[in-house]
Parts: sequence; structure tokens; C-alpha cells
Amino acid sequence: MPNLGWLIDAASLGHALDIERVVVLNDLEATGYGIAVLPPDQLMVLNPGVPVRESNAALVAAGTGLGEAFLWWDGTRHRVAGSEGGHADFAPADAEQIAILERLVARYGHVSWERVVSGPGLHNVYDALDVAEPPAIAARIAGAEDASATIAELGLAGGSPRCVFALDVFVAAYGAEAGNVALKGLATAGVYVGGGIAPKILPKLTDGAFMRAFTRKGRFSDWLARIPVNVILDPTTALRGAAAYLATAGTGA
Repeated sequence: MPNLGWLIDAASLGHALDIERVVVLNDLEATGYGIAVLPPDQLMVLNPGVPVRESNAALVAAGTGLGEAFLWWDGTRHRVAGSEGGHADFAPADAEQIAILERLVARYGHVSWERVVSGPGLHNVYDALDVAEPPAIAARIAGAEDASATIAELGLAGGSPRCVFALDVFVAAYGAEAGNVALKGLATAGVYVGGGIAPKILPKLTDGAFMRAFTRKGRFSDWLARIPVNVILDPTTALRGAAAYLATAGTGA
């Protein structure tokens, strides 16, 4: 697990806990299985689209990192395939994002989508902007326990032009990569936006920038505009999914 430094082994867990069978699910796989059992009021619509019910869906979730998964239709229900798509190369969409990429390349060498679209990614974007910041606000961010949360808070409140700009870039990049995932997975049943960040920045996700970036794919723009996009609100969706997997997918049903 690149962001935690953990090594998790199912056989070792089973031995330590005296459990005959242990299955380890990627967090996005578990969230993917949880979507099917979510109450409708735990989804917020960003784009109603025109869903093709018996077809593939996709999941993208920014939090500590950037998780992605594909929900493929097996003829009866969705099964979930995890991925490490968040570590694919970041693709800037405009001159400002190109400048951000250049600064992050100088810092990291390889710049993945996760370096931009994640909690730490928002801080990376903020640091890479060539925008002045009042000393008092800069000191507040520097001293914050969670700098990204403070940047998001100030961006939502309009309390700092640099934070507003950083949040704008973050949301546009989030929408662009969500559209990329939709294309790669032929996700005509819908795209779900999970993770811990999305519910906290709903005003920015609903101001149109996310969906403009999502659909800005040239000849496939109209196709993407027909894909439903929903934000997952329930923070326990992955736990719901683990239980659902145990009840159904884990038995091969």
C-alpha cells in the first residue's frame, strides 16, 4: 500500500485470527460492491444522463490517494475489478496545468493523477501555483494539522484567491480523470465519485466545472454527456460492499 507502507497478506491474517478463509479486497473493490446496496438518498446526482442499466459502470475516489475501479456487467449483475489507474501519468488540460505539471515533475520526477487528485494532491497544486498569498493565510496553512483540508475550506469560503484557484484546478482535474475512466471502462451505466473528499466539497462539484472537464473529450463529448454521474455520500459504503461481497460475490453466486 504505497500511501501507508503496509503489507497485507490474507494467509497471514487468517492464521493470526484463526479464520479458515480470508479474502482481501481493494478499498475501491469494496466500495464498488457497496454501490448496489446503497440507499438512493446516499447518492447525489451531478449528471442524470441516460443510463444503460445492463452495462458497465466505473468508480473514481479521491482521498488519501486516488482509487479507481471498473464495475463490469456479467449479464446478471456488476462485478468489480480494482485497478491502480490513479498512478497513471497526469495529463494537463491547459497552460496553467502544464505549468503545475512542470513544477511537480521537478519535485517528484513522475507525476501521476494521484499527485494532483487526492488530499495531498490538493496541497501539491496549491504549492505549485504562482499566486501570491497573504502571510497570515500562508502561516495558517503551514501550521494546519491537515493543510489540504484548510486549503479546501478557504477555497470554498472564498477566503484566499490562491486556495480558490487550487480548488478550481483540483476539481477540473478530478472531472477530467473521471471522464477518462468512463471512456476506458465504457461506463454507460454510470460513473460514481467516492472517497472522503467529494462530500466535503459538494458546492464546487456542483458548480459545473467538474462536468465540463468530464465531458471535454473531443468527439466523445456528447457520449460522455449521456453518462450518469453520482457522488457517493455514505462513508460506510466500503463496509457495505465487504458485507455484500461476503453474501454474494464471495460465494461465486
